[in-house]
Amino acid sequence: MPIVTIQITREGSAPGQSAATAEEKAKLIAGASQLLLDVLGKPFDSTFVVIEEVALDNWGWGGLPVPEYRKRRAAS
Repeated sequence: MPIVTIQITREGSAPGQSAATAEEKAKLIAGASQLLLDVLGKPFDSTFVVIEEVALDNWGWGGLPVPEYRKRRAAS
């Protein structure tokens, strides 16, 4: 019974969106499930996919919270 956890930041993939859409999440679930079927032969009905959305302020990169990292990167 595979369990796949996908972590994404809680921000939209397009202007005006504040989170991933239900359609985008469904595609992530379908894609991860298909990958496990293709690579390991695990059937869809035994695969669990969990999507965790993390607030942007709770995500770090390069030793900084992501908003600050992006701000500094844009300035350089």
